[in-house]
Amino acid sequence: MRVILPPSETKRDGGTEGSRLELRALSFPELTPARAAALAALKKLSRNLSVATGALGLGPTQRFEIDRNRVVTTSPTMPAIERYTGVLYDGLDTPTLDATARAWLGEHVLVGSALFGLVRGGDLIPAYRLSHDSRLPGLSLKKHWRAALAPVLAAQPGVILDLRSESYAALGPAPVREGSVYLRVVSESATGQKKALTHFNKKGKGEFVRELAAAGLDHPTVGSLLEWAGASGIRLQHGKQGELELIV
Repeated sequence: MRVILPPSETKRDGGTEGSRLELRALSFPELTPARAAALAALKKLSRNLSVATGALGLGPTQRFEIDRNRVVTTSPTMPAIERYTGVLYDGLDTPTLDATARAWLGEHVLVGSALFGLVRGGDLIPAYRLSHDSRLPGLSLKKHWRAALAPVLAAQPGVILDLRSESYAALGPAPVREGSVYLRVVSESATGQKKALTHFNKKGKGEFVRELAAAGLDHPTVGSLLEWAGASGIRLQHGKQGELELIV
């Protein structure tokens, strides 16, 4: 089973003292050339403060994000699942999980990234700033990652549960096959009418993945996932073709 999460704009500072990014140590080493190209383009962009500010969509108080990018290959690293912050990752609350649950996250959770393409939750990465809609010199992120990620995602075994936003999913769509499903978070009114959520969409996803990690199961089929959810009091059901709905 693979659970694909979006990254977040915000990142936690710091990391293990003395560590630095090791591209070849990341999961999916076949992505190393694409990662190196994206890193080179980001560092080139970051040489010019005003250009980088516009290309990355930053405000006047976010100069530190460009400073991060300038030292991205030498700054300390920490597991991806701990690096990202924000609503989804607050709901997941990795630091409060036990070692077994964190190990499950490290193995089964993948994070889609505009800089690294796809990493496992346990992969060691630095703090950086690059979004799906950022503009890098000489490199279209969508074209760059779609070509590189297609074979990697197609090779993932078993159930693929895609929790990314549609914008990040566009960088590398999950394969269209049995067992590969996209998760939408919805609310349900007293009359049974469903409505897509915005802010609470992220919180619901984070809390759902936390439940998956705590259970520690590797679901072989979508049916197994649905059965577990029902027994756990989680309202998960089929939606449109190729989709599941999490009702919160």
